[in-house]
Amino acid sequence: MNPPQPGTVHAVLEDFLGHWQGTTRLAASAWAPERLASAEISFTRAAGGFAVVQSYRHTEANGSHFEGHGVFTVDPDHNDILWYYVDSMGQPPGAPVRCTWVDGVLRVERHSDRGTARHTFRVDDGILTHIAELRLGDGQSFVPFMSSECRRA
Repeated sequence: MNPPQPGTVHAVLEDFLGHWQGTTRLAASAWAPERLASAEISFTRAAGGFAVVQSYRHTEANGSHFEGHGVFTVDPDHNDILWYYVDSMGQPPGAPVRCTWVDGVLRVERHSDRGTARHTFRVDDGILTHIAELRLGDGQSFVPFMSSECRRA
């Protein structure tokens, strides 16, 4: 039996690796108006090349902040990318979710009892974009929640 080889996950995420800074636009909601926050995102190889760790943090003008951390790895039995994620909202992390990778766009849908969060990551012309959309309860469509645009720091 051949041991697994590192590198598969970061070969897909190669363009994402590094430290990024920019802005996050948070959509208006029942809790707050639309607003901008300064954002930092990093993607780092980990676990001997078998994973990529994602760290996200945004800070709003009033000093409040949000942070989230993900780990991307490969399911060797299915050659899929998996995403484990936890953030400062306090909900326990769920099971890892499978990602799709099409034409340089990484998409993840996380399902919970509250609804579905869809995350889209891509790098175009040196700009990292991360869009998060929500579909709450039995809603039929996704609603924008946040959009980040960052450049390498």
